[in-house]
Amino acid sequence: MAKLILNRLSKTFDLGGRPAVNDVSLTVREGGFLALLGPSGCGKTTVLRMIAGFEQPTDGSILLGERLLADAGDMVPPEHRNMAMVFQSYALWPHMSVAENVGYPLKVRGISGEKRQRKVKEALSAVRLESFADRRPADLSGGQRQRVALARCLVTEPDVVLLDEPLANLDRHLRQEMEETFRDFHARSGATMIYVTHDQAEAMALATDVAVMSEGRLLQVATPEEIYARPEGRLVGGLVGQGAILSLPSPEGDKRLLDWPAVQRLLTAEGDAPRADILVRPQDVEIAAEGAAVTVLSILFEGERYALRLSLPDGQALRAFSRRPVKVGEALSIVIRSAWRL
Repeated sequence: MAKLILNRLSKTFDLGGRPAVNDVSLTVREGGFLALLGPSGCGKTTVLRMIAGFEQPTDGSILLGERLLADAGDMVPPEHRNMAMVFQSYALWPHMSVAENVGYPLKVRGISGEKRQRKVKEALSAVRLESFADRRPADLSGGQRQRVALARCLVTEPDVVLLDEPLANLDRHLRQEMEETFRDFHARSGATMIYVTHDQAEAMALATDVAVMSEGRLLQVATPEEIYARPEGRLVGGLVGQGAILSLPSPEGDKRLLDWPAVQRLLTAEGDAPRADILVRPQDVEIAAEGAAVTVLSILFEGERYALRLSLPDGQALRAFSRRPVKVGEALSIVIRSAWRL
């Protein structure tokens, strides 16, 4: 296996139109699990399709190690890239059994007999579906069908596995169960995985690295912890997590991580100083006896806690969590333990 490299990748579908993907450069490390995160229409699926070989770049190049897979003038066909793709719709053959679906890529490659049966059995075992080998896809649940699609990937021992919003059709319980399956699949296969999603919770739970896209451009690539704690820019800060972005006087110097004394000075500052975007996560907002005055705008009971929407005196909104019930319109005081200047 080798690194997958996207070098200034662009794709325009309409001559003279706005690029669907615009100058995207990133390196997916060998054996890594990269999540492409962004809202619908941001270009993430187009990037995936170019990596798979279903679309040719308008500009830039795609390399696997030193091997050129695609550029504006040449393209290796999908079947010669040693990649596997899992679709949102599962894309299983309804007339084939589970074992036949999983073994189909091997049949196409001319692998037959005992070797094919052994590989199919190993792949089904990896996704805990050995006892379902003779069933048809119609007899399976959504989660089981997704496991069949994963086994079909695993059986070919691909260098890169591409996943296009594979959990979008599943209910919440099955999504959580399948997240465990994906993590186990990644550990077992050792393959490089690229996972397209608009759900930041999925991206954080699964990936070793997260690439955030918007309007065809790549905004930031970092580990889930890094991108959550230190997002670059307002768009990333708004996409990742449940934070509120406040407009406050710009802190002095280049300090970006702010504690409560620093935030308190900004909240009480007067004058027409330049403003900055300050990201505040709800878990860093603490209801305290003394602090900044806020008013409760709304309350959502989440079982183990209450999710609050709060208003500062200037009308800006904050989010916070509370263990005890409060009332809409109630006056509280809060302390912001940590904030991040975008």
